[in-house]
Amino acid sequence: MGKGKDKKEKKDKKTKNNKKNKSKNDLDETGFDDIPLGNRKLNTESLDTGIYLEDGSSASRVTGATSDYSLASRDKSQSSHNGNSVYGANSRTQIFGEDENEERGNWTGRFDFILSMLGYAVGLGNVWRFPYLCYRNGGGAFLLPFLLMMAIVGVPLFFLEASLGQFCSSGPMTCWMFAPLFKGVGIAMVVVSALTSIYYNMILAWSQFYLFASFTSELPWKTCDNAWNTHDCSLKLPKVTCADGDVYNNGTCYEKGEFVGLWNVTLFQDSTGRKRALPSEEYWTNHALKMSDSIDDFGLPDWRLVLNLMLAWVICFFCLIKGIKTTGKVVYFTAIFPYVVLLILFFRGVTLPNASEGIYYFIVPDFARLGDARVWKDAANQIFFSMSIAGGGLVTLSSYNRFHNNIIRDSIIVSLGDSITCIFAGFVIFSYLGYMAGKLGVDIKDVATDGAGLAFTVYPEAVSSLPPSTLWSILFFFMLITLGLDSQFAMLETVLTGCLDQFPALRPKKTWVILGICFLFFILGLPLTTPGGMYLLQLMDNFVGGWTLIIIGFFELVAVIFVYGANRFCNDIRIMTGYNWFLWWKICWYGLSPVTIGFIFIFTWVDYSRLTYGDYTYPIWAEVLGWLLAFTSIAAIPVVMLYRISKEDEGDNACQKVQLLTIPTEEWGPALVKHRKLVHYVDDFVVDPWEAKRANTFVNYAFKSQSRDTLDTGSYLSEVTTESRFTRGSRTTGHSVHTVSSFESTV
Repeated sequence: MGKGKDKKEKKDKKTKNNKKNKSKNDLDETGFDDIPLGNRKLNTESLDTGIYLEDGSSASRVTGATSDYSLASRDKSQSSHNGNSVYGANSRTQIFGEDENEERGNWTGRFDFILSMLGYAVGLGNVWRFPYLCYRNGGGAFLLPFLLMMAIVGVPLFFLEASLGQFCSSGPMTCWMFAPLFKGVGIAMVVVSALTSIYYNMILAWSQFYLFASFTSELPWKTCDNAWNTHDCSLKLPKVTCADGDVYNNGTCYEKGEFVGLWNVTLFQDSTGRKRALPSEEYWTNHALKMSDSIDDFGLPDWRLVLNLMLAWVICFFCLIKGIKTTGKVVYFTAIFPYVVLLILFFRGVTLPNASEGIYYFIVPDFARLGDARVWKDAANQIFFSMSIAGGGLVTLSSYNRFHNNIIRDSIIVSLGDSITCIFAGFVIFSYLGYMAGKLGVDIKDVATDGAGLAFTVYPEAVSSLPPSTLWSILFFFMLITLGLDSQFAMLETVLTGCLDQFPALRPKKTWVILGICFLFFILGLPLTTPGGMYLLQLMDNFVGGWTLIIIGFFELVAVIFVYGANRFCNDIRIMTGYNWFLWWKICWYGLSPVTIGFIFIFTWVDYSRLTYGDYTYPIWAEVLGWLLAFTSIAAIPVVMLYRISKEDEGDNACQKVQLLTIPTEEWGPALVKHRKLVHYVDDFVVDPWEAKRANTFVNYAFKSQSRDTLDTGSYLSEVTTESRFTRGSRTTGHSVHTVSSFESTV
């Protein structure tokens, strides 16, 4: 009975503490924590979250003892102003050029983050997927659903992810301390980024292959006289009027018994079953890929593609070798250069013959298509694909921001930039599609194809007819490489940050970690260099980068808004930015966004059809493989939930355990103590949770060991406290409180 009574008292006490950790709806209802100021008083009536002295002069900022995230810095004595430590008046002042968070690092330049985010959001999908969806869904009629979905789903979720990463300065693997039950969502993000980066770099390898092939006086895909060309090459089947020749009922034309061309292309295709192919298409399938007839005929890796894939991973390694310190500088070129090329291609494209037909098709809407649910589904899917939502990259990149960065401004700038880029790229692309349609004598809808077929078939054919063709080809494929590199950097940085945040002891070995990641992904990408590799890439792109992102985004929204709480999350954003107007965001987060995501998910299943690539339909075993890849990507969500519940030793039933696992831990909040002191809207919020751990930590300084060095840097602390929670303001588990003796045995 005594034991049961103790357990009940312990549970009641913990429940009381948990209730104290709930946020208040109004940030201004509570004052600042008491801070010793000698004989001077605080003026807390200022609208700014900083602290001022009564005479209006600004007090010194939080001292160096609390500005460093490491344990060693926290042990130092605080500096003071006349012996008193206070907050700074201008609490949102940012100093670029030096790291605010010395352990994780920060973006060096003012525009590093915006350009990195813009490069991550604006990728290859803006060049080939958006125009394909436009003409498939009624041309200009697709723009209205696209912009609407951008407003109610894209921007709100983009802002949510970016704010989450900036507030806690953690990557997707470790930012879930506000609701540990949902940590599997972060793991799923990292898995999706890892799988996507494997096949995404293969596209960069193809772009490099074409770039190297462009350094010649005559582009190899301009003619039909090469070894890889067939008798169906379009230049061998030219379109003629046949005014002086003999017309046959199969669409062919002969003069004096010799074949001269086709007088009716459609009749020829229907009669013979043969289809004209562009020279660039045959170069792509027969020479660059040496593509097999089906995924069943996989073949061996092509050494040319293997070398290009290796080069692509080498470039990624050297650009990521110093983390954000190198990528933050590389993006100044890779994020801006594509816009320069697009601008050049735009002015050249609109002057081409028949370009106006393509632009007319792009901007004139077919309003009858707005009643088709598939148009709205494709628009919402394009938002997730184009803005890279739920892939973990947004959380990763924003986690390197300074705490008071204006994340609202940056989110809106990047979102608008992505939308404008899609629309502007549409003008560029459809001008060339109109030109190609006139050249081939077919409708625009018969020119463009989805995915790689658009980038490596239609565009090469278009630029090959522009003098000087070599220059245009080099510019175009170099633009593809720079577009892809930004997104690839962000996905790899997501995987790298996830590993380093989960295992802090690896931080000093960051170079070796990124080398291991690049080498492993290179080996895993070798099947993509085979003749059947294109089928595998389409399979991965459809199942890994499709509806899995929708599921991850839905669980992320539920965790932050409905579990953690929109009011507390808005207060978190308020102390970072000073922003106070959240009505529109709450309307989207509470209603519009989850309802729209639910619609997309349901319609995706209702409208499901077999996977195809051109005229080829994938076999059942290939689709099963695709579903396995998809479920592998999101399996971490339910697996981690079940694991956490099974390991939770408090709570009498599953419901109580789930409730405990959806309460923020003591360590949740800003990474630096000086920023945690701003969180005065949570009862009993622990400003320095690491102080209690230091009091219970024993270090034997009698011997020199790695343990002491690691402890001094704070890395060892991160390792031993991954599952530790204490009872001040947040829940705790009995087994997680370490005693002095337990630490002594560990050290």
